[in-house]
Amino acid sequence: MVDAYMNRLVRDKEIPGAVLVVQQQHRCLLSKSYGAYTAEDWSKHIISKSTLFDLASLTKVVATLPAILLLISRDKLNLMDSVQKHLPDFRFPHITIQHLLQHSSGLPADLEPSVRRHHQRDIMQEVLACNVIGQPNEQVIYSDLGMILLGKIIENVAGQSFQSFVEQEIFKPWGMHHTSFRLPEQKRGQAAATEMVSGKFVQGIVHDEKALLLEGVSGSAGLFSCADDLAKYAKCWLGITQQSTIPFEWMELAYTKTIGNRGLGFEVWNGDHSLFCFGRGWTKGSFGHTGFTGTSIWMDPIKKAFVILLTNAVHYGRNTRIREIREKLHTMIYENLIT
Repeated sequence: MVDAYMNRLVRDKEIPGAVLVVQQQHRCLLSKSYGAYTAEDWSKHIISKSTLFDLASLTKVVATLPAILLLISRDKLNLMDSVQKHLPDFRFPHITIQHLLQHSSGLPADLEPSVRRHHQRDIMQEVLACNVIGQPNEQVIYSDLGMILLGKIIENVAGQSFQSFVEQEIFKPWGMHHTSFRLPEQKRGQAAATEMVSGKFVQGIVHDEKALLLEGVSGSAGLFSCADDLAKYAKCWLGITQQSTIPFEWMELAYTKTIGNRGLGFEVWNGDHSLFCFGRGWTKGSFGHTGFTGTSIWMDPIKKAFVILLTNAVHYGRNTRIREIREKLHTMIYENLIT
C-alpha cells in the first residue's frame, strides 16, 4: 500500500521522485527509491538510494542541534546562556540558547524583505540587527534567524568553522560520510536537482537563499545528505545504535524539554492535530523535522521506529502538496508497517 502510494505520487507528478526508509528496532521495513529528476544540464536521472538531497531545514536538527548538545556536554555552553554572552553584537540580553532552539525567542520567522538568490545582502548583520516581535517564551514562532545565530555561536565557542566542527565531531563518529555542506563540484551531479531558477535547475548548490548568501553554510539550512546517512542519524537518536559522542540523556532532553509542539530543535507530537503534519497514530512524544525542499525525518522513541522521506518536491515549483502527502504517508506507514 505504501509502495503503491509512492508510485502513484510520482506517476501523477505530485513529486518527481523520492527515497523512503522505514525501520523499527533493527528491522528495515522499507527502503526504496522512486522516480527521476531533470539535472542542471537537462539530462534525466533516476533517483537511487545513494542520491544526495538538499536537506533544507533538516540542517537545524542534523547539524546545529547535535553540535549545540555536544558543546553543552563538554561544558562549553549552557542552555540558559544568554545569546549575548557568545555574540556580543546581539542586542537582547534575555534571549537564551534554549529560546533559540525552541523557537520561543520572540525573533521573527524570517528577514524582511524576503531574500532572493540574486540579492547582495549581509545576512548575518541583518539577523543581528533584527528586532524581536515578542517576549521570550511568549509563543512559538518557527524562526530561521535563531538557528542562523546558533550556527555562529557554535563557530565562536568551538573556535573553528561550523562546517568543519560538525563534520569532524558529529558526522564522522556517527558514520555519516556522505553528509556535508558545500558539495565539491565533482559531487554536485549526485544531488537531486531542486527548483528551476533563471531557466535552469539548481543542482548540488543550496536552494535556501539565506544559506546561499552565507556561502552555503548556516545553522538553518545548507546540508546535503542521503537516506543511509540519515538512517544512521535516526538510529543514534533512538538508541538503536549506541554512540558515545553525545550523552544519551542530552539527546533525550531534545524531545522531552518542550514548549508547545517544540522540543530543542525538534517538532514534538503533543496531541494537537492542528499543528501536526506527520500523520495519525504515532506515539505522543514522537519527534522529527521537515525541510522546505521536501525532506523529513520522523522518530518514535517508544516504538523505536523512524521514517526518512527524501524528495525534491520543489522540482515542480514551490506550490507543492508535500504537507498533505507527508501526513497521509506517515499515517499509512504507521497503520501498515509499524507494530
